Amino acid sequence: MAKVEIDEGSGFCFGVVNAISKAEEELAKGGTLYCLGDIVHNSREVERLKAMGLVTINHDEFNRLHDAKVLLRAHGEPPETYETARRNHIEIIDATCPVVLRLQKRIKQEYTQNTEEDKQIVIYGKNGHAEVLGLVGQTEGKAIVIEKLEEAKSLDLSRSIRLYSQTTKSLDEFQRIVEYIKEHISPDATFEYYDTICRQVANRIPNIRKFAASHDLIFFVSGKKSSNGKMLFSECQKVNSNSHLIDSPEEIDTSLLAKASSIGICGATSTPKWLMEKISATIEEKLQTSAN
Repeated sequence: MAKVEIDEGSGFCFGVVNAISKAEEELAKGGTLYCLGDIVHNSREVERLKAMGLVTINHDEFNRLHDAKVLLRAHGEPPETYETARRNHIEIIDATCPVVLRLQKRIKQEYTQNTEEDKQIVIYGKNGHAEVLGLVGQTEGKAIVIEKLEEAKSLDLSRSIRLYSQTTKSLDEFQRIVEYIKEHISPDATFEYYDTICRQVANRIPNIRKFAASHDLIFFVSGKKSSNGKMLFSECQKVNSNSHLIDSPEEIDTSLLAKASSIGICGATSTPKWLMEKISATIEEKLQTSAN
C-alpha cells in the first residue's frame, strides 16, 4: 500500500495563525465580530469560523456599519479603512501581519518624503489583491502596480523608481524585474529597490520543491483564491508533473491513487493543517478499501 505523508513545512504562516487566534479569542467573549474580507483565502477555514460566529463583510457593508467590532485580517488595509472606523465608532481588532505593517510604513515614508526628485513608487504584486490595495493606499492611490516582468517594460524609465514587493510574491521574478530596470533605467534617474518578500513564504519554495520531488503523486491543498497557493502549486508542478490542486477531500481523484507508491500532501500559507489531515485520512481510507 502507498505511503502517505503530510509536508511538515506546509500550512498557516505566522500572520494567518495570529489573525485566526485573535478571531477565536474575540468570538469566545460573545457578541458579534465582523471580519473585513475573508480572514484567509481558504473557504473551508472561513466556513469553520463562520460556524463559530464570525461574520464576513465587504467594504460597502463596512462603510455602513456603526458601533461594531471589526477584525482586520493579516493582509492589511489602506488608511481610509481606519478613518471610516473612527467616523463610525467601529472598534478595530487589528490582525495585520507585522511584515505587511512594516512594508506599509516604509512605502508611506517614501511617499511623504519631501524631495525634489520626481520618483515613481512601483509595487510588484497582484492588482486588486487585499495586501496590494493596502500598500497602494499608503500613496493616496498613486503607486504603480506591476504583476510580471513584461509590465516592467512599460514603466517610464526616464524617471526615478522605488520598487517594493507584495510580501508573498516570487523572489525569482522580483530579481528579474530588478535586473531589467537596472539595465534600462535612464542614467539621469535613480533606482532603489527593497526586497520586501516575506522569508517565511519565500523559504517554502525550496522546501516544497524538495517535498514534491520525493513523492510519485502530490495533492496540493489550497483555496482557489489564494495567490500564494497558485505560486507554490506551480513550484510543485515544475518538479513533479503528477501534482494536483484540490481544496477538499471530495476533489480527490481516486483513479490516481492506484498508480502511486508514495503520496505527498502539501499546501499554501492559507491552508489549515486540519484540512490536510482530513485529506490524508480520506486517502488512507480509499487505499484501505481498494486493498481489501
